[in-house]
Parts: sequence; C-alpha cells; structure tokens
Amino acid sequence: MKLWDKGFSTDKKIDIFTVGNDRELDLILAKYDVLGSIAHAKMLHKMEILSDKEINIVVAKLNQILQDIANGNFTIEDAFEDVHSKVEFLLTEALGDTGKKIHTARSRNDQVLVDVHLYLKDEIADIKKQIKSLFDVLIAKADEHKEVLLPGYTHLQVAMPSSFGLWFSSYAESLIDDVYMLNAAYKIADQNPLGSAAGYGSSFPIDRAMTTKLLGFETLKYNVVAAQMSRGKTEKALAFGMSAVAGTLSKFAMDICLYMSQNFNFVSFPDELTTGSSIMPHKKNPDVFELIRGKCNSIQALPYELTLITNNLPSGYQRDLQLLKASILPAIQTLKSCLELLLFSIQNVQVNTKILEDSKYDYLFTVEEVNKLVQDGVAFRDAYKMVGARVEKGEFKPNKEVNHTHIGSIGNLCLEEIQEKMEKAL
Repeated sequence: MKLWDKGFSTDKKIDIFTVGNDRELDLILAKYDVLGSIAHAKMLHKMEILSDKEINIVVAKLNQILQDIANGNFTIEDAFEDVHSKVEFLLTEALGDTGKKIHTARSRNDQVLVDVHLYLKDEIADIKKQIKSLFDVLIAKADEHKEVLLPGYTHLQVAMPSSFGLWFSSYAESLIDDVYMLNAAYKIADQNPLGSAAGYGSSFPIDRAMTTKLLGFETLKYNVVAAQMSRGKTEKALAFGMSAVAGTLSKFAMDICLYMSQNFNFVSFPDELTTGSSIMPHKKNPDVFELIRGKCNSIQALPYELTLITNNLPSGYQRDLQLLKASILPAIQTLKSCLELLLFSIQNVQVNTKILEDSKYDYLFTVEEVNKLVQDGVAFRDAYKMVGARVEKGEFKPNKEVNHTHIGSIGNLCLEEIQEKMEKAL
C-alpha cells in the first residue's frame, strides 16, 4: 500500500531503490507516527471532520497500535512503503471509511517531520541523561584521586605536573559544552511542523496551536514552508551536538589507550574489560576504547555527511531528504552505546598512584623550581636560565611538592562549581 497510489504499480527495481531500508528505520519512528496521528485526529474532531463516535474508535484503535508497537508486535511488511501507509491501512482495515479520514489536511511530508521531531526530542533527552551519568562518575573519580599526581604532556613531551583530579574533571567539564550544543538542537526540534502538509499548508481551517499543545511542543514552526525546510536542518543541528559529544569521548578514549600502554602504565582495567592476542599471551588490549574512539570519530563526520546531502536543495520537499534517516538514526544508537560502555568502564578504572617515582618524570617540576626562584626575588628570565643550566648539567633535583591554589588548578579543582554548571546546563 502506498499513500500516493493512483491505481498502477511501479517497477520492482524502482520500488526497492526508492524505499531502501525505510521500513526498518520507520519501526523506530512508529511510536511517534501514532502519537502524531492521535493529535491530528483530535484536531479533526474539533473541526467536525470526525464525529464524536468516530474520534473515540479512531483513538482507541491508534492506542491499540501504540500498544502493539510497545510489545514488539508491529511490523511493516514489504507491501507497505512506510510506517504512515501501514498505520493508515490498519485504521482502514478496522474502521472502514472512518480510517480513511485520518489523512485529511496532512501529508506524509509533515507526518515524517512530526515523527522525526518527536523522536529527536526523546533521544536528545536520553543522551543528556547518559552524559549526566558519565559526568557524575568522572566527578567522583576526580574527587577520589585528586591527590594523585599525573604527568602532563605538551607535544607528547613530559611537561608539567597534572593530576588524576584534573584529568577526570577536565572531561566532566568538557561534557557541559556538549550539553550546550545538544540544548540548541533540542530547541530547534521542539517546534511543531504538523499542519504544513506537503509544505504549503491546507485549505482546511486546521488548529495548529491545538496539535502543538497536544504533542508537547514548546512552539510551532509558523511558516509552513519554513516547517518543511526544517527537514535536514533539525537533523544537522543534532549531528553537530552529537559530534561535540563524540569529540569529547574520542579524546578521552585516546588518552585511555595511551595511559594503558606499558610505556605509560598510568591506568589499568580488570581483565574482562580488555582483550587478548591470538599469539601473544601477555597482551591486554584496549579494544573497547579503540572502538569507542573509532565509532566517535565516525560520528564526527556526520554533520558534513548531512550537509552534503542537503546543501544544494531548493525549498520544498525533495526525496534526497529520505536519506537523512539512514544516517542519523543509527548514529544516535552508536553514540548512546559508546556512552554506556564508557560509563561502565570508567567505574572500574584502576589508577597508578606511584607514577612519579620514575626518574623520567623529574623534569615535570622545572617550572615549579623556576616559579619558586621568582617568588624569592629572581627575575623570571634569569630564573628560567638558571634552572635550564642545571638541567643541561644533569644537576636538577626536583622538589615534588606541588602547591597550586588558583581556581581550576591541581589544588583547587572547583568540583562543586563544575557540578553546579552542569545542573544549570541540564
């Protein structure tokens, strides 16, 4: 069944090419399609297109479909082009002519827009919850290990003292920036496009304010053409937010891969979180973190993929937009799985508390010595040269006591302030 069927069939090859994997992807959107239909039906009832009796049986049948979806009993067979045609078929099969009325004053164009907007709102909320869980663990780990020093690197060269408190909480605070990006995407998605129909509105006196309220949108896309132009723009906004999260996770995963290596040996994980080699019995490979890094790097390409699909399209609906679902929906699930695995792993991280006993880290403290001389009255450039001369002669002896007190430093992590910032962001 096709909603645009005029009584003749398309070539099978064309059907396969144009539908693609839409049926599979639409199963993810099915719940939202039914919720949109319920709101639309109630609005049609207000318009007196559906009678009191008809609205009751339509909503009852839609709720039954909604329950079937929740129970995993909803399918979209090859005979149907998409979720919209399957839902309308079920209504018509059960209710006859009454079911045929559901498509009055709307198009598949605004149906899929509603589905995607509602779906993205829920997924953004879920991603933010997962980010908050990871954030809480990072803050807890920062507090737990705030006294344990860690080598800081610039240019991959030993540089200055850092700490596990700084390291863990740096990623916690970075996640706040990512939440800001997701909030922007949510704001864009939280606009009701229903009522734009095929992109140019309807001659029916529909009540778009009513469906906006029923569907829980903050506001609506007032201009019907602008509503249609949100297809692609909304997905791209979320893609940029997801890319920000993925960038943070990828960098963190890379740090972990380095820090787990024998050359660093800063952190370790239980054996069940590592993998072995088929020929090297000593290996404990960070496969989980390498895959998080790779998957998140792939997600960072998503905004540009969506841009290339949409950047030269005119206003109005184009079939190219169908391709967006195949990119954004799997990427959302991939990001959520990366957040889940990283959360599980970090809860089990084991920190090396004796890293700085290795003499190769003695030069971490050259800046500390320069600063001490300056505080004793030596000009900075002279102090720099004095310490540099000691290093060259092999005479530098580090004082490994670190006393950093300014905001955001080793001795003043501001964990409570960072937590407060996250709460405001959420």
